[in-house]
Amino acid sequence: MAKSLSEVLKEKELKADKRNTYEFQAFGNRLAEELNDSEHRTLYIKLAKKEDRNLLEQARDFVTGQKHISKKGKLFMWKLQELKRELKSKNE
Repeated sequence: MAKSLSEVLKEKELKADKRNTYEFQAFGNRLAEELNDSEHRTLYIKLAKKEDRNLLEQARDFVTGQKHISKKGKLFMWKLQELKRELKSKNE
């Protein structure tokens, strides 16, 4: 017998991630997962809260575009610092 749409949705209901009360927490957790750096999850949450989201996205895109990188977190932080330096030099 075919199930109704509501039954299927109840079965597949996604449980909310209890770590994410705010959007910046979800973004920081997603960054940690994408960079395979769950040890520094709180660092990425802090960056998501304090730093310019555009810079974070640019650094993330740079790292995810690289192949065969073992320390993605380290490369991400380097690229973020480079982007911040570029932005600062443009504003001076």
